[in-house]
Amino acid sequence: MLNIKVVSWSLGIFAAISFVLCVLYGLITPESIHMHEFLEMALPAFKWLTFWGFLLGLVESFLFGAYAGIVFVPIYNFLFKRWGITARST
Repeated sequence: MLNIKVVSWSLGIFAAISFVLCVLYGLITPESIHMHEFLEMALPAFKWLTFWGFLLGLVESFLFGAYAGIVFVPIYNFLFKRWGITARST
């Protein structure tokens, strides 16, 4: 069984760190291989290389990750209860 709070926070932080790494990647690589077009499509109202755009993208990334945890954990726990492996007596 998974804990919804732990998984949601973990995925939210993972998504936020991934967003920061994508922005850093975009800053150190040539423009022809940037990911900013993808980020602008995937994150509503995100604008490349603006302070508010960065903060908004960071918050949206965290929230999308947390949302994934909030949706995934109940599904996983339901299926685990139904088909999961039970503890064996020794």
